[in-house]
Amino acid sequence: MTDSQGRRVGDPADEPAADPASSTAAQPRTVAALVCGAGAVVLLSLLALLPVPYAVESPGPVRDTLGEVGGVPLIEVSGAPTYPTEGSLALTTVRVAGGPGAAVSLPQVVQAWLDPTRVAVPVEQLFPVGTTSEQVAERDAADMSTSQENATAAALAELGIGVPTTLTVAGLSEGSLAGGLVEEGDVITAVDGAPVADLADLRAALQRGAAGEAVEVSLRRGDEPQEVAVPTSTAPDGTVQLGVLVDPLFDFPVDVRIQVDRIGGPSAGMVFALGVLDVLTPGSLTGGEDVAGTGTIDASGGVGTIGGIAQKMAGARAAGASLFLAPAGNCDEVVGHVPAGLRVVPVQTLHEAREAVEQFAAGRDADLASCPPGPSETAR
Repeated sequence: MTDSQGRRVGDPADEPAADPASSTAAQPRTVAALVCGAGAVVLLSLLALLPVPYAVESPGPVRDTLGEVGGVPLIEVSGAPTYPTEGSLALTTVRVAGGPGAAVSLPQVVQAWLDPTRVAVPVEQLFPVGTTSEQVAERDAADMSTSQENATAAALAELGIGVPTTLTVAGLSEGSLAGGLVEEGDVITAVDGAPVADLADLRAALQRGAAGEAVEVSLRRGDEPQEVAVPTSTAPDGTVQLGVLVDPLFDFPVDVRIQVDRIGGPSAGMVFALGVLDVLTPGSLTGGEDVAGTGTIDASGGVGTIGGIAQKMAGARAAGASLFLAPAGNCDEVVGHVPAGLRVVPVQTLHEAREAVEQFAAGRDADLASCPPGPSETAR
């Protein structure tokens, strides 16, 4: 091959001789580049291993409340007739990496950013500054215990079974007008002369008046009865509130035991209550369908919001659920995160959740609200 002047191109004889001085000068530059590159790799590796101030949430274990744990039913009831169940009523959880005593690394955070079923959030968003791992474990265990008691009380109330309750004041809510009138340890027995046997009675009594009006509260302080006029106020949900925190002590007429291993927090309450309902009623609540859900529960059956709903929906669908019950207050967080094939129905009370499952099981779910709305989320 020749160039434009007729000379052969690529002929070794035409190549310039190597300059020894130039080669010698290039060697230090090559070594320096290699050293710098190796140093950068080491630095990046060290940075990747350093903990970062984030926690990573991912789908956690899914447990069927109608199933068994180590051969023992997750829900056991004695003192009342029980009935066979079908399908599943699964509680959903979130696995959290990071937080007190368990830092995550940069690659874990990057992986969470790239995985739509995971999320990385600042640690302080989940755990108050200064919280220890022991405190987290204690709080989760206490929340789980309370949610199980509330679930049992709510389920029995839904079935019309009364649960005698002692309403003990545990403290005052922020901005309460009851300060100096109601004390921690007081037991509330009546409002405006009407006895209150449980939280539902207390709430109903308060709603008979208007926020800002005073109500006559009958108390037991130690062994002494007390009568105090307490001004009411408006709760965040618009209802009338007394401004006190109540710790109910239940006297259950039936014994309900819930076996849960290494799961804490309050967000399984609503599904626990549905499971207790199913065990205590003839026939199958689910009709053999696979149902999952999440949401806190109070003793009167109110369903409250929770965290990590996107991860819980992903875990529910992976476990085979086709219906997911979500707290109505979490509906905005559901949008854009619903896995294909999962119908998400918002509920505000245990009664609504029960009706939603029954309608879904019977194939009459066309009129059920969706979260987000629209027929695209229906999967039958």
